Amino acid sequence: MKICCGTDIIEIERIRESIEDEKTGETFVTRIYTKKEIEYCESKNMQKYQHYAARFAAKEATFKAISEQLEGKYSIAWRDIEIINNEQGRPCLNLIGINLENIEDIDLSISHCKQYAVATVTLLRK
Repeated sequence: MKICCGTDIIEIERIRESIEDEKTGETFVTRIYTKKEIEYCESKNMQKYQHYAARFAAKEATFKAISEQLEGKYSIAWRDIEIINNEQGRPCLNLIGINLENIEDIDLSISHCKQYAVATVTLLRK
């Protein structure tokens, strides 16, 4: 058994600026986030940038945790990692079209405050 971990932190303002950019904002959002993630974040009104940033950090943390199993850093796209919430509201990972062998369990923790969002992904490999 092997435990792999990935952590990321990001400034919420950096994500807000990327999303609100008149020239590239829409492209940024549709390149990074899935439809479900966009719907979820947009439903948060005034706090939507915190949720976008938390999902961005979670995607980065996931990449760090699984990167050892990937052929290269371009073998996965942003939208191949989807952060959804289960029935209890707990964030979960949905790996879309990614075939990773020997993963027994994977866990995600995200948090955010006024300035930062942070995520940690831990996975257990056989």
